[in-house]
Amino acid sequence: MAKQTVEALIEGGKATAAPPLGPALGPLGVNIGQVVADINKKTASFKGMQVPVKVVVDSDTKEYSISVGTPPASALIKSEAKIEKGSGNPKMDKVADLKIEQVIKIAKMKEDSLLGKTTKEKVREIIGTCNSMGVMVEGKPAVETLKDIENGAFAKEIAEEKTELSAEELKELEEEKKRLEEEMKERREEFLAKANEIIGQMKGKERGQIKAKLVEAGIPTPIIDELLPEEEKKEGAAPQKEGEKPAESSKEEKK
Repeated sequence: MAKQTVEALIEGGKATAAPPLGPALGPLGVNIGQVVADINKKTASFKGMQVPVKVVVDSDTKEYSISVGTPPASALIKSEAKIEKGSGNPKMDKVADLKIEQVIKIAKMKEDSLLGKTTKEKVREIIGTCNSMGVMVEGKPAVETLKDIENGAFAKEIAEEKTELSAEELKELEEEKKRLEEEMKERREEFLAKANEIIGQMKGKERGQIKAKLVEAGIPTPIIDELLPEEEKKEGAAPQKEGEKPAESSKEEKK
């Protein structure tokens, strides 16, 4: 039996008969509306995320099967935490907080592509990703929560694969996110004031010297790059290291 495959990237729960799915499914003789409805049912939990979908159609019977991939763990974490992006400075700035139930939920959604064999190992992998994104888990930096899990914390929740949260817990997480946003904003203002003071004191100095002083003062790299943008290089010019004198123009080639 010949089979044909259609692959597409669609927004979870929002597939339509429009391109890319409709035109690709049309020649295969399947009920496009039914296929779209089935895809939306399977991807409803990925609302707001791009999801890889594969439709395999039997050319003779017109029967089809749908397999749905999962977005990266980072995308699932952002969705659960209701944030647009992770922290640019994860060691210092925390952008959100997740409950262990949410981490377990993500681990279950990604279980086929994670390396861990047990639910506990898979949960640890997701928490590792949280750490790199500046997302806390259970009110602590993710690395601390990893240690807690190794010491037996949340064993019951992990064993039972609990994924549901109460309305009160969801409200607490939203309030915590707002608090973290305020902290980040205040800390950024402090860094900006300190950086601008240093830049003012070193007016006329080379960029490399100023940057070194800012780094020494603990100013985060994104703020340094924002306040001290790289000088535009002339087209065709070789890259020049900070503090290095421009190379002399090459002599005219001998005739």
